[in-house]
Amino acid sequence: MVQLVTFSVDGSKRPGAIKDDRVLDLQAAGLPAGQAGDLSEIVQGGEPLLARVRSAVADWKAQDYAVDAVRLEAPIQHPPKVIGIGLNYIDHCREANMDVPTEPVIFTKHSTSVTGPYDDVHWYEDVCHDMDYEVELGVVIGKKASRVSESDALDYVLGYTVVNDVSARDLQLGGAGQWDIGKSLDTFCPYGPSIVTANEIADPHDLDLSLSVNGEIRQTSNTSNLIFKIPALIAYLSKGITLLPGDLIATGTPFGVALGMKEPKWLKDGDVCEASVDGVGTIRNTMRLRS
Repeated sequence: MVQLVTFSVDGSKRPGAIKDDRVLDLQAAGLPAGQAGDLSEIVQGGEPLLARVRSAVADWKAQDYAVDAVRLEAPIQHPPKVIGIGLNYIDHCREANMDVPTEPVIFTKHSTSVTGPYDDVHWYEDVCHDMDYEVELGVVIGKKASRVSESDALDYVLGYTVVNDVSARDLQLGGAGQWDIGKSLDTFCPYGPSIVTANEIADPHDLDLSLSVNGEIRQTSNTSNLIFKIPALIAYLSKGITLLPGDLIATGTPFGVALGMKEPKWLKDGDVCEASVDGVGTIRNTMRLRS
């Protein structure tokens, strides 16, 4: 399996590809890096640049590194859009005491909420308190999509990644019900560790996903349980919103969030969240309360 990554070594970020626990430096192989040193320019370049990536991986002649010798970053540092899908598993609707939706529930996570797959997630005590987690399959758009049909929708997917849709429930559901703020605080969108290209995933609707807090399993499910599948989401969104290369869609979370507990186990300072999607990867983030 080849995975597209952004990595840093010696303080410099650059695009890469992982194979057999080695990271190929795609910039050293002649591929362009985005302004942030990430995958963004390669993704925006579409099939011509992806063909060059495949060729570079096949040749594997440029500088490479052991995976444990580099730092993996968010694959695209500033996605054009991060789109969240709410209430997309029936069991999660029930634990949240909300009706099962008849059409997708859409919200946004601002791109400034993006952080790396192993970075700390932080919040400020004067901003929020009820911190929650949500493991999700992320879909990365590979080419411009407007008014796409469901039958063609998967042709617009570059690949898949792991997202933890960190949520401040007191902001999201209390007071004015600030969904966007409650979902979009800085560092509230850790994702990665890579983008696994779509051709590597036989069926994105048959992937186990799970999340643990300090080793305690809180969430387990399978993407077969999505209410609205990926083609339906892309078709629905692209009816009136143009999706761009690099856009990230977080497809929803299953049962097991703290919100659904009789006595919610909100995340606290020092907790470690591990979110996994089978065949895609695992991200691990330490929660940090700041004063």
